[in-house]
Amino acid sequence: MAVVFSVAVIILLIVILFKLIKKPIRLIFKLLLNTLIGFVVLFIFNLIGSLFDFAIPVTLINALVVGVLGMPGLIILIMLNILF
Repeated sequence: MAVVFSVAVIILLIVILFKLIKKPIRLIFKLLLNTLIGFVVLFIFNLIGSLFDFAIPVTLINALVVGVLGMPGLIILIMLNILF
């Protein structure tokens, strides 16, 4: 009887633990996917920008900004690159 109770408690703890870490893992996965999309957008922008002798450095921070903010993030990076 004690073994059945122990197994039930362990299963319950595993389910609770899974529910607790499910949301942060989903958030991390979404952030990584957005960063990858940001890298692709920066790469394409630099291909087009090379025709005009203009490029934005492809770094993790820049890719994260473009991936999370989208086009406004790209515009912000362009303005910062022009200003500085």
